[in-house]
Amino acid sequence: MLIAAIIWGSAFVAQRLSLDSIGPFLFTGLRFLLGALVVLTMIVCVRRAALGELSNLEPGGVRELVGAGVMLGLVLSVSISLQQIGLQYTKIANAGFISSLYVVIVPLLGVLFRHRTGIGTWLGATLAAIGMYFLSVNEHFSMLYGDWYQLAGALAISVQMMLVGRFALRHDTLMLALIQFVTCGMVCLLIGLVIEPVSLSVLKRAAPTILYGGALSVGVAYTIQVVAQKHAAPSHAAVIFSMEGVFAALAGWLVLGETLTARALCGCALMLAGLIVCQVMPAWQRGRARRPQASS
Repeated sequence: MLIAAIIWGSAFVAQRLSLDSIGPFLFTGLRFLLGALVVLTMIVCVRRAALGELSNLEPGGVRELVGAGVMLGLVLSVSISLQQIGLQYTKIANAGFISSLYVVIVPLLGVLFRHRTGIGTWLGATLAAIGMYFLSVNEHFSMLYGDWYQLAGALAISVQMMLVGRFALRHDTLMLALIQFVTCGMVCLLIGLVIEPVSLSVLKRAAPTILYGGALSVGVAYTIQVVAQKHAAPSHAAVIFSMEGVFAALAGWLVLGETLTARALCGCALMLAGLIVCQVMPAWQRGRARRPQASS
């Protein structure tokens, strides 16, 4: 999971560099279609039984699987497009940390569906909100234009993750991911072909960033996530994945020389603390509640 977080964080650099040679929609479309090809290869090589199970499904089951994957892909295309467009107007560190806010937003959205939300979630959300203020809002009380895009993208990815939690209980996760990535890739590619310039030279210049952002960030890192989360508590997984923002800031500094002010660094630290508290404190409270029952 830590490897996946490193790949996702450093992928923000590839996403930023791609903007010098290719439009955001074309990049996202090609990136996710390449990621879908990697996932398909994984299924054929490792999970061929999933293809056999698909052929044995009732027609209604196939339609349900495709419908769920298409819905996830549409929401994902909105989220990633907002993130990619916003990278033109903000720093990589800002994008990485704000995108990680889904760790806080998901349990908060659960309130709308009458899920129980403990004190740890509210405390984590408060720390994250204060941290985002220090990171994004300057002394003139104005927020970076690109940060609004990142926040909207984090909200969209939170909705997508809630839908994944619902659909993954009924469908094979890798098949669901494959349909999701193909849908996202096709939607963004079609938009890009209509509104963005495309040529062989453009694709050639953008090839390294597409390879990293697609094969590694989408295909490999997602597969690592699916496999690793079978052997880890959800709270531990969310904390490790929230390190994506840290690795994004580190990659932006190492590769592009981006630096942060002391105020922004303080904001990053508060956001990271909020993300961790949001996941660790509820798990700790559940553990304390189970211990007396076990002893009795």
